[in-house]
Amino acid sequence: MEKQFITHFESIESYNHLNEIEKTLFDKALKIREIAYAPYSDFTVGCAILLENGEIITGSNQENAAYPSGLCAERTTIFYTGANFPGVKIKKLFVIGAPRKATSSTPIPPCGACRQSILEYEAKQEETIEIYFASVAGEIFKTKSIRDLLPFSFDSSFL
Repeated sequence: MEKQFITHFESIESYNHLNEIEKTLFDKALKIREIAYAPYSDFTVGCAILLENGEIITGSNQENAAYPSGLCAERTTIFYTGANFPGVKIKKLFVIGAPRKATSSTPIPPCGACRQSILEYEAKQEETIEIYFASVAGEIFKTKSIRDLLPFSFDSSFL
């Protein structure tokens, strides 16, 4: 029997249609993306996380010649947050990615490893994290939970 998943997400037409906190997260993710260390792929990614206490944490991707020793922006940011703000919930995560010199408008979602890491933090805090993903211009996608991007999720309930 064939079954199907339905993924729920919101399409936000452009930056101008974001609210003020979303614009702040977009701006911070875009700014930190400028200093990403991506000499091999030239694909730069920035991430901004809003914590429940109002603090915003940012990070960018960090490549390494000894691939896969680098780390994506999402995991750089979420691991830093977990190490430095234990017990503080993550409310929103905004990621922007594109080739360094591109003016791409295709929203860039988190990779599989980042999705799994975000899932771990959602499970740990027992509360969903809104995920926004975009490119440097154009449409922005928003999900209410990483589970919308990661069907058949693997979490600690299987252990």
